[in-house]
Amino acid sequence: MIDKEQQLVDAARGGDEAAFEQLVHLYEKRVLALTNRMCRNPEDAAEAAQEAFLSAWQGLKFFRGDSSFSTWLYRLASNACVDLLRREGRHQTAAGPSFNDEEANIDVADPAATPHEAAETQELRELIEQGLQSLTPDHRQVLILREMHQLSYDEIAQSLDIDVGTVKSRISRGRKQLRNFLIASGNFSPPGASNKTGREG
Repeated sequence: MIDKEQQLVDAARGGDEAAFEQLVHLYEKRVLALTNRMCRNPEDAAEAAQEAFLSAWQGLKFFRGDSSFSTWLYRLASNACVDLLRREGRHQTAAGPSFNDEEANIDVADPAATPHEAAETQELRELIEQGLQSLTPDHRQVLILREMHQLSYDEIAQSLDIDVGTVKSRISRGRKQLRNFLIASGNFSPPGASNKTGREG
């Protein structure tokens, strides 16, 4: 049984504007969330989102369904952000949930945290944002898709039309650069510096 989204995609591919409007309604918030993370500036984010949906409408007849519609749309949106950033020479971003995964063990704020702990968490988030500003759009792009949208390596590769190895390399380099920035700031300990696990002695 074909689900509702696939029915809308098929109808929109055939030129049904009402069906495409429903797809826009389904994904508008998620696409804007992505572009806001990539661009930070609301005007740029709105422009990139609009460009993504325009590209989707124009290119839908060529959409082969090798990946999900949402993955394809994320690709259009993230690429629109990268193009915008490159055109304007900007390297802006906003901190995602934690951007931690295996390497940078940064926890999301605890709702029961004390005011002092909350202030430290906010300071760390600001430092993460500053560190992310130094990343290239390509590195920021894969980190956001990985951490914010929880896409797998394979899904990111499909979304951006790049090899899985390239995805892993960019994520690894981006995390390393971000971790080094935090270590250099004096507010983040190198791995193993403060949490030894009994390997010694």
